[in-house]
Amino acid sequence: MAYAGTATLTISELREFASFTACEQRYIRRSLDIGLGRQDAFKLWARDDEEASSIRGQYVAYQDLKALRTMRPDDIGFEDIEAFMGKLVRMAAFDLAQDKLSTFSAFRFLYERLLGAWVRPWLPGAFCGAAALPQIRPGRRKELLHSISEAAATAPGWSEREPSFYPEFIEKEAA
Repeated sequence: MAYAGTATLTISELREFASFTACEQRYIRRSLDIGLGRQDAFKLWARDDEEASSIRGQYVAYQDLKALRTMRPDDIGFEDIEAFMGKLVRMAAFDLAQDKLSTFSAFRFLYERLLGAWVRPWLPGAFCGAAALPQIRPGRRKELLHSISEAAATAPGWSEREPSFYPEFIEKEAA
């Protein structure tokens, strides 16, 4: 019976990923390759010099992932919040400034996989903080901030179940 529950949740993750735009799907797969060290992102994802430059910047922006994975701020106290949220918002701002993720759902999907289920309660704050920065164009800011639902922004609790679906690059011939 536990298998059926896990399969249902995986299918729901697959459906959620399928609901994202092709651009979001591509950026999420690329970001997971960079953030999880799965593949050489330059070989796999760089179609031109501009994308190669963006990937280079993403490698730099994602250098804090290792530190973020070890930081687990207390949900109640404020001791570690500055270092944690500072790094998380800076990385989120980089991703949102790329104009590839257009919704909180796509952002959450990516960051749950980069950092783990424990980060879910921190994602609405990081998303809103990054989306409201002046580095994000005003029209884009509005679009991003409108994409987060009241339920997501004010959730009283979050699932601790780890994601099970991690999308990967698929060769056109294999697809």
